[in-house]
Amino acid sequence: MTTENIRAPWAFDSSESRGRRTPEPAHPYRDCFERDRDRVVHSRSFRRLEYKTQVFPNHHGDHFRTRLTHTIEVAQLARTAARALGLNSTLCEAIALAHDLGHPPFGHVGESALDSMMASEGGFEHNRHSLRTVDEVEEKYARFRGLNLTYEVREGIAKHATRYDRFSGAEIAEFNPAERPPLEAQLIDLVDHIAYNVHDVDDGVEAHILEVKRLAAVPLFGRPYARLRREIPDATDRGLFNETIRAMVDRLVTDLIETTQERLVAAGVQGVDDVRGNPEALAAHSDQTLAELEEMADFLAVELYRSPLVQTEMEDARAKLAALFEVYANDMDLLPSRHRERGERIGALPAIADYVAGMTDRYALREYERLVANPAD
Repeated sequence: MTTENIRAPWAFDSSESRGRRTPEPAHPYRDCFERDRDRVVHSRSFRRLEYKTQVFPNHHGDHFRTRLTHTIEVAQLARTAARALGLNSTLCEAIALAHDLGHPPFGHVGESALDSMMASEGGFEHNRHSLRTVDEVEEKYARFRGLNLTYEVREGIAKHATRYDRFSGAEIAEFNPAERPPLEAQLIDLVDHIAYNVHDVDDGVEAHILEVKRLAAVPLFGRPYARLRREIPDATDRGLFNETIRAMVDRLVTDLIETTQERLVAAGVQGVDDVRGNPEALAAHSDQTLAELEEMADFLAVELYRSPLVQTEMEDARAKLAALFEVYANDMDLLPSRHRERGERIGALPAIADYVAGMTDRYALREYERLVANPAD
């Protein structure tokens, strides 16, 4: 028997799902969370992540992470942690694969641009839009809007990073904000942080923005780097760096697994109801590791995200996306017919935001050139 088949008492069983908004008959070969995972993977929104920015726009090179490869890394780390903790790894994977479906083009500056343009409608936030994407925006089925995912996957999206304040009361009320999500959902915030803290270091060095000698002063990187220099004295610079990246991932995931296990035992958790009713999240890092992660995040904010190269390109992208939104707002006839029809049903600005948020980087730039920079006479 593999560890995949061994479930702890605090694992969420698919038979206990609260179901879908539109009831569907069970599938003979796949449980409900397997079907959710597959619906996400086969969605247009998931495919578009390939050409959406993580930190560096896609055109910078083939080696940098995109929003899709980030999502795949999060899902891989989530499966590892879930199996080690005896959780439902399929539920964990489904939430991980869906958690960034609502990201617009150009990463967080694209989100900032849409948030400003949607101020009169309550703003724009990617977690909120991820839920909207799976509930409303995806058009793949004849019997219902969206992907009709289970309550538990949708709850995992809604409670990702606990940004409940960007949801309206009606939107979040369905998910009982006072109730903790299952451990499978709690893990996603943490493995998401692991993934981007580590791979942004990797991409920052690849882009020649971050320097290894400066990274060596940050304990999360510097401690394994110094140890590996001693252990592998003949390693090349590239080999040593890559081994350090691997060591960071291993240390962070191990710490997450072991700390969460300790907290489950200390809290006397016997089942999912205990997880939901616990006053604080049970999935966590140790205090030391959390402090080191925060120090790395601060380092990356200054040295990478606010670096002149990244800032200049991102500010340009923000301005272009805002200008493109304004063009559509001034002439809804420029939207495809199905989005114009949605505008009549849900309002012009929400329909435009749905359309723009679904764009890839390259499509947004192409539309900017066509409609803003070089409009037809």
